[in-house]
Amino acid sequence: MENHLFKEYALKPWIHEVIDGLGFKTPTPIQQKVIPAMLRGESVIGQSHTGSGKTHAFLLPLFNRINLEKREVQFVVTSPTRELATQIHEEVKKIIELSGNKDVIQAKLFIGGTDKKRSIEKLKEQPHIIVATPGRLLDLVNVGAVDLYSATSLVVDEADLMLDLGLINEIDQMLTKANQGIQLAVFSATIPERLQPFLKKYLQNPTHVHIKDHFAPEKIEHRLIPLRHRKLADVISDITLAINPYLAIIFTNNKDEANKLHNSLLDKGINAGMIHGGLPSRERKRVLKDIQALKYQYIVATDLAARGIDIKGISHVINAQLPKEEEFYIHRIGRTARAGMEGTAINIYHEDDYALLNKLTSRKIDFTTYDIVNGEWREIKPWDERTRRKKDGHDSDREAWLRVRKPDKVKPGYKKKMKRQQQRIKQQLNRNKNK
Repeated sequence: MENHLFKEYALKPWIHEVIDGLGFKTPTPIQQKVIPAMLRGESVIGQSHTGSGKTHAFLLPLFNRINLEKREVQFVVTSPTRELATQIHEEVKKIIELSGNKDVIQAKLFIGGTDKKRSIEKLKEQPHIIVATPGRLLDLVNVGAVDLYSATSLVVDEADLMLDLGLINEIDQMLTKANQGIQLAVFSATIPERLQPFLKKYLQNPTHVHIKDHFAPEKIEHRLIPLRHRKLADVISDITLAINPYLAIIFTNNKDEANKLHNSLLDKGINAGMIHGGLPSRERKRVLKDIQALKYQYIVATDLAARGIDIKGISHVINAQLPKEEEFYIHRIGRTARAGMEGTAINIYHEDDYALLNKLTSRKIDFTTYDIVNGEWREIKPWDERTRRKKDGHDSDREAWLRVRKPDKVKPGYKKKMKRQQQRIKQQLNRNKNK
């Protein structure tokens, strides 16, 4: 079976067999840029949306570089949350299973909340591949259980979330114990200014890949609801009367807001789950089990939680608070309309959100503004009506001036006469437009 563009990469025959087994036909945009760069041993900074094929963009070239003759750590993937690390490890296991080398290639997962002594036991023989959360991996490096010096590549996944959680410092400490020539691949939804010192310190002339074009499924409808002087929980309560989701994820911008909104929704009798990075490990596992058992129709979440777990069957994304950056909006709505299904993004907005809405509109996202009256959607004036009015007014001004007759001879008061003429023409133009 032919791999189309995959066959153009200098990959080992068994990697092509893995690609066939995974059912991949053509590489995604990020894979087209990242795979060749990583095969050349270059360090990479990659920005892309959820579902872009990023994980295999780094796993396939890293597996290609494994030396099966050597039993030592060859590449390391770090991820900010236990759930994300576990998901990546599952993909690693799939590749090993399809490789025909499953008795040879060894991969280990190390995450917090597991027995450290047992982890050290597992490391009596070093694996080829380690997938880990930074805290647990640094512990194992510090006690000498993991020898990072042999690793030729290290991946930092979801770097902006690593930064928010204070985990970049742990990556920094690990890199001081790694080989100076290690290949670094840093992936992030956004590249905040605070991340720059880390990137400049460790990445010399990296290949920067920013995939921005295909960012959201066509099948998502984007609705806006003005907050006005209402409480968030009241507006969301109104939304629940107008929709019947299979599963709706309600986003807030931080865990304090998530706690507050969750309590308010429970007070209103809305059976909502909640997941964010501040929950204890046991509680997070319980909530995830409940979500998978379809116990909830609504889940309150933060960006960290949404990118740290894979929740299937989301029909609606409700932004109780719009994020500050457009890439986070794209990541959030990427949770719905998967596998050919349709989805709806419902966004509660106020004037502070206009800058973001303008940026998203320029990226061809088409918003329709609604309110909910007696449990039903009612379309209202567009969120940017004032801007549109100004633009229309400006266009009418220009057109009217073009139609004003210029006098052959300039007489006193001619400017006033021309202005009056322009105003009459403009009024006529607007009347014709509104007919």
